[in-house]
Amino acid sequence: MRRLAACVIAIASWLAPGAMAADDPPVQLTGTLAKARTNGFVTIAHRDASIPFSFLSPRKEPIGYSIELCRRIVEAMIEEVGRDLEIRWLSVTSENRMDAIASGRADLECGSTTSNLERAKRVAFSPVIFVSGTKLMVKRGSPIKSFRDLRGKTVVVTSGTTNEQALRDIAKRFSLDYRLVVARDHAESFARVATGEADAFATDEVLLYGLIAQNKVRDQFVVIGEPLSYDPYAIMYRRDDPQMRELVNDTFRALADDGEVQRQYKRWFLGRLPSGERIDLPMSPQLDALIEAMASKVE
Repeated sequence: MRRLAACVIAIASWLAPGAMAADDPPVQLTGTLAKARTNGFVTIAHRDASIPFSFLSPRKEPIGYSIELCRRIVEAMIEEVGRDLEIRWLSVTSENRMDAIASGRADLECGSTTSNLERAKRVAFSPVIFVSGTKLMVKRGSPIKSFRDLRGKTVVVTSGTTNEQALRDIAKRFSLDYRLVVARDHAESFARVATGEADAFATDEVLLYGLIAQNKVRDQFVVIGEPLSYDPYAIMYRRDDPQMRELVNDTFRALADDGEVQRQYKRWFLGRLPSGERIDLPMSPQLDALIEAMASKVE
C-alpha cells in the first residue's frame, strides 16, 4: 500500500517535474524502522509455552497465532524500509518480556500478553488480537469447582502475569485463605498441578486449553469456574515511536480487511496443533466485533 503510493508519486513527479517542490525531502525513518534498516534485522521476543499463541515446534522453532501475525508486521516493515530483514528470535518469560521491549533488546513481543493501561506506561500495543480471562485448571475429579473452593488449597500462577494480581484481588475481596505460589513459566505452572505440588493453576482460559491439548491430557485435567478477569491480548513494541505505531495499525487494518486474522485464528484455534490435538475454541463475539471494527477502518 505504502510502496504503491510512493510509486504513484514518483511517476507523477517524472511526468510533471514542476508539479512537486524540489525541496520536499523524503520521509526520514525513525525509531524501530530506522534501526531495522540500519541493522538489517528485526528481533522478535517469543514465548516457549504460550499455546497456541507462541510456542516451540518439535524442531524448536517459534510458531503460533501471534508469531504468524508478527511475521506479517515484519513483511510490512520490509516494504517500508526497502530492504530484506532477517528475523532474530529472543525467548522471554512473562516476567522479563516488557523489559525486553522497553530496553530495545527486542522490537516486537509476540506471545499472550494482556494490553492494559498500566503496561501502556512502559510499552505500546497493537490492536487487540485475542480476548481471554483468568480461569482455573484442576485435576479431573478435584473437589474444586470454582474460586470459592480454594480456601486452604495451593494455587500456582506464572510470574509476571495479570493472573497473579487477579488471584490476589479475589483472595482479598472474598476473604479466601489459600496459598499462592509463583512459577517461572506456564510449563512449570502446569507441572506443579500435574505432580500434585499445587491444587490448581490459574491463568488465561485459552492457555489452559492449549496446554491440555499440547500435552494430550484431556482425560486428566479440566478448566473450571467463571472468568476472574478480562484480558485483551496484543503485540508489544516500543513506546513513543509514531512511525511504528502507524505501520502496526495499518498492517492490522489490512489483515482484518483481507481476512488474514480470521484465517490464522482458524488455523491455530480450530485446526490441529503439531501434537495432533485441537483446542476447538471458536472465535468469541467480542473478538469478532473488534476485528470487524478494525476492517471497517480501512480506507
